[in-house]
Amino acid sequence: MTYSFMSPPNAGRFVLSNATLPAVAVEGYSATAIEGLVHADLIIEDGLVAGIVAPGTAPQELAKSDLRDGMVWPCFADVHTHLDKGHIWPRNNNPDGTFMGALTSVGADRATHWNAEDVRKRMEFSLRSAYAHGTNLIRTHLDSPAPQHLISFDVFGEVRDAWKDKIALQAVALFPMDDMVNETYFAELVATVKRAGALIGGVPKMGPDLTWQLDTLFRAASDNGLDVDLHVDETDDPAAETLRAIAEAVLRNGFTGKVTAGHCCSLARQDDELAKRTVELVAKAGISIISLPMCNMYLQDRYPGRTPRWRGVTLFKELAAAGVQTAVASDNTRDPFYAYGDLDAVEVFREAVRILQLDHPLDTAARVVTTSPADVAGRPDTGRIAVGRPADLVLFSARRWSEFLSRPQSDRVVLRRGKVIDRSLPDYRELDSVLGA
Repeated sequence: MTYSFMSPPNAGRFVLSNATLPAVAVEGYSATAIEGLVHADLIIEDGLVAGIVAPGTAPQELAKSDLRDGMVWPCFADVHTHLDKGHIWPRNNNPDGTFMGALTSVGADRATHWNAEDVRKRMEFSLRSAYAHGTNLIRTHLDSPAPQHLISFDVFGEVRDAWKDKIALQAVALFPMDDMVNETYFAELVATVKRAGALIGGVPKMGPDLTWQLDTLFRAASDNGLDVDLHVDETDDPAAETLRAIAEAVLRNGFTGKVTAGHCCSLARQDDELAKRTVELVAKAGISIISLPMCNMYLQDRYPGRTPRWRGVTLFKELAAAGVQTAVASDNTRDPFYAYGDLDAVEVFREAVRILQLDHPLDTAARVVTTSPADVAGRPDTGRIAVGRPADLVLFSARRWSEFLSRPQSDRVVLRRGKVIDRSLPDYRELDSVLGA
């Protein structure tokens, strides 16, 4: 019996036939790739991928859903988000679209509204959206100045437990590193992060205290078995060189945990030779870099009455060419740092291809929202299609890159453990109880 694309069989064992797969996200299957795409039949059994075979070679007795060369991707990984900030735009927007305008608006909103109920409501709304779009791994930064860290990490723990069967969640404590001079606060923050199984983050800035701050941070991370994920050089100022300082600190302290740096915008504004030396240091230190193309193009180089002169993103290709682990992510969603977005990894990928020019060729581009962010998060079991792994898949009617990147793919079908999920998105009206109508 043949099933249509929109209705994969609700059976314990079936075949997704005539599928087109991004080869970079497929393990254990060899076929001739065209533009990084391969063709296969996927055998699904009891919620797992039971086989990846050449088209037309799956057992004929199995129920089949003929995808007619439509693409099949693994579920997405989104490893730099801000679930605690999400959707506050209607309540506290950005008056001028600048970075400082965002900081001021978020600070005011947090001080006034961020109780447990408010944070939980908005987190849940964001997760429902991400789940419907096909994401199954998210890392979120949580604003952690005192006493917000206690509120948000408690809520995060509850939400992570509630969502463990749908989206794997990681958290990072985001705090002003100048606050480290308060030893009591910093010790409490580190203890909170360790208790939550989270990561320590922060926003390092150029200045006389930077070396002390980084050394103190890495010592605390090492002593407590924590990985590190920092917001770095989110500015167009070429004098901002905290990425270089971070790499030097990793090497100086012999830090062996995973280190991730998000943004790194100023690297693209620096002299080529200076930037090259920093890229080499980052590679030597083993730092992963996350680019946030939508948010950074929105915020960077924004001045009244002036057209922006650059795209706001880091030296993504140069970092990747140097062997640095690189990925892209959503960043903010409907808050003062980014007025738009819906935690849709397809949108992030489509815009990343355009903004970062990840095309021509597109052969390995799919890695930036699948395998690469999963590896950054320490989850090599995610973001891949492989025999024995859960059939957590996203099905598209698009057959090739031009079709995939030219439309928003609103007709996609999401499978979790081989079952079609309800892709209905939450209604913004549901947030009226915390944001106001």
